[in-house]
Amino acid sequence: MGRAPAADAEYLMRDTTSHPPALAPAYKTSVLRSPRLALISLQNSLSEVTAPVFRADELGPLDNDLILNWAQGGLPVGERIVVHGYVHDQLGRPVAGALVEVWQANASGRYRHKKDQYIGALDPNFGGCGRTLTDANGYYAYRTIRPGPYPWRNRVNDWRPAHIHYAISGSGWVQRLITQMYFEGDPLIATCPIVQIIGNEEQVRGLIALQDRSAFVQLDSRAYRFDIVLRGQRATLFENAVQGAPK
Repeated sequence: MGRAPAADAEYLMRDTTSHPPALAPAYKTSVLRSPRLALISLQNSLSEVTAPVFRADELGPLDNDLILNWAQGGLPVGERIVVHGYVHDQLGRPVAGALVEVWQANASGRYRHKKDQYIGALDPNFGGCGRTLTDANGYYAYRTIRPGPYPWRNRVNDWRPAHIHYAISGSGWVQRLITQMYFEGDPLIATCPIVQIIGNEEQVRGLIALQDRSAFVQLDSRAYRFDIVLRGQRATLFENAVQGAPK
């Protein structure tokens, strides 16, 4: 089932000048997969401003618990953490009911994937995938094991910082976002070829989760705060209300 389009459902145009270049030779896999021609901007249509609706009863009770959702009679090895934050649009409004999907390597830096041949140990109790929905305030949370860094075949001795992959589905297909979250204080962030293609230091900081002591779980887990901003809808505001909305 798709979302019914609202009266103000057109989304803000994407500012392509604020994004990293698609072609970045230092990030070698971008050479073959980057477009060679300029992108074309199109007017939003019904297929862009609507998207599937996700319900809480469609998710499993452990989908947001990566510590337990793959446990095979034991617990995964590594540092236990909680990650939480808010999903807002460009205008600062909460995006409720957004699907937040995450996947990651385990504590040794290895993914549960048949093509991952890194020598890091494969943890039998850690799957590395999870998902959750934002609440009415755009809030989400999950718990997991802090992932380890790993080497990759980009240049000699290139290493990826510890990171968690995100896929967010908002209220329209134009709000679909694929990104990565890094951890505060990781020295590998500054030397990562993927991070280095981002020309704006503020945008780099926006990809780094900050330690949040207020959300620590006593004798259990540290916590990190990671807020996400999706594209916003155009709305005419008048006296703190959306024009045309019921009073």
